[in-house]
Amino acid sequence: MRKRPTPNGTVFSAIERTGLVARGAFRLAEAERAGALAGVQTIVLIGMAGRDGWGAFAASPEAHDGLDDPLDRFSRRVIGALADDLGALALFPFGEPPYWPFQQWARRAEPVHPSPIGLLIHPRYGLWHSYRGALGFASALEIPTHEASPSPCDSCAERPCLSACPVCAFSARGYDVAACAAHLRSVGGADCTGAGCLARRACPVGAEHAYGREQANFTMRAFLRAQDAG
Repeated sequence: MRKRPTPNGTVFSAIERTGLVARGAFRLAEAERAGALAGVQTIVLIGMAGRDGWGAFAASPEAHDGLDDPLDRFSRRVIGALADDLGALALFPFGEPPYWPFQQWARRAEPVHPSPIGLLIHPRYGLWHSYRGALGFASALEIPTHEASPSPCDSCAERPCLSACPVCAFSARGYDVAACAAHLRSVGGADCTGAGCLARRACPVGAEHAYGREQANFTMRAFLRAQDAG
């Protein structure tokens, strides 16, 4: 990893040019700078937000070559190339160990909070966002500031996300993955598979950023493939 300072604006602009979305940044504490992260001071997260970022993947070779794991392969190629260009270390929330704590990192980089159904909720995009990778920089880059804010779930008395699932996969006991997957494979699960998880769609926050049918269907089928593989 080349040690050269990279202005924050340059990094974010480079990410946006790929069609993906810069998802905030934070600095590692000294105690966290060990192992593969020993030479890293700043982490910049990259992902999708609402429908932003999906178009870049949908137009990519990986989306059409018929091979396994198209989104992961797209993410590795695009974010890996960014890392090479910017002198950074590419990090991903999938693949082989080490498994990086992207959920924890996200909460340090953006005003996101855990939702009742486990997904992180964003004040603008609601439950419609994801993290595809990160760049680790040796330099202490300027960090964009964001105001700390309470979770939108705190003021949501009805919590429709917990009652919308047809098979009650979400409850105080946690997430019943097996029940969810079985429903998606059934005739009755066609709506969730085609248009996205009903529990996710029930959340009013960021509803205007909900995935289109192609993106939602891809996401649900990827979930089922992961269950079959696991």
